[in-house]
Amino acid sequence: MKTFKRILVVIAATALSSQVYAQSSGVPDGDVDKVGIAKKLANPIANMISVPLQYEFSRGVGKNQGGSEQTLLFQPVMPFNLGGGDTFIVRPIVAGVREVSVQAANSQSFSGYGIASVTVESFYAPNTNSSWIWGVGPYAVSPSGNSGKFGSQQTGAGVTGVVLNRHGPWTYGLLGYQSWSVGGNPTFGTQNNLYGQPFVAFTNKDAFTYTVNMEAQYNYDTHRTSNPLYAGVSKLMVFDGVPLQFAAGPMYYISNTPGGPSGWGARATATLVILK
Repeated sequence: MKTFKRILVVIAATALSSQVYAQSSGVPDGDVDKVGIAKKLANPIANMISVPLQYEFSRGVGKNQGGSEQTLLFQPVMPFNLGGGDTFIVRPIVAGVREVSVQAANSQSFSGYGIASVTVESFYAPNTNSSWIWGVGPYAVSPSGNSGKFGSQQTGAGVTGVVLNRHGPWTYGLLGYQSWSVGGNPTFGTQNNLYGQPFVAFTNKDAFTYTVNMEAQYNYDTHRTSNPLYAGVSKLMVFDGVPLQFAAGPMYYISNTPGGPSGWGARATATLVILK
């Protein structure tokens, strides 16, 4: 219950901030291109400021697969104009985790919450004058002092990349990163990872977006891949001139790492868009 109270507090704070922004922006609802914004939100390197707050519930966690895990991701997207249509996008990601009855390798059960990691993804995205666009940039992840209960205690560094096409109502492409360990305790997992996320999204004239993606992460040391498949629907709405998108859908782990989530789960996201 404490975790859900914290989630409600964060969502309430987001709603309050959007209300304050609406009062200061004065943008009429009719002047907001809901379909255009919805399509940009399907594009991870769109030149638009957004603040997603993502809640995820997973099952089958732990040695006996009897535990559960709740994750809250705060992942604002901050673009910087470089001139000539080129942009540099920075996406910091803070992951808070709540685990319940997760059995460790020593058969002891653990319940608790904490910060899993702090990640920074970045992309230099040149103007291609085409429906096809791409971006590449440095990647870094810090364990943020976690105890090992919520993932690796190693620091990782590497490179991110994305390529995608915006064709009519469709947005599809591939996002990925390569991370190498640059220090830390390997007992609770390493940061020697290869990540790939193929995705496809369809946005209709009512600003509904239907999305399917896979988030495969291969660890070079365990030789195992965690691969959840997600299918969801989102709706872009405008409240007093402020765009907000709400999304939800099920997910299923096609494969998992030892002790990691397995089977069915679910995800819900609320995204605040800040118009320039």
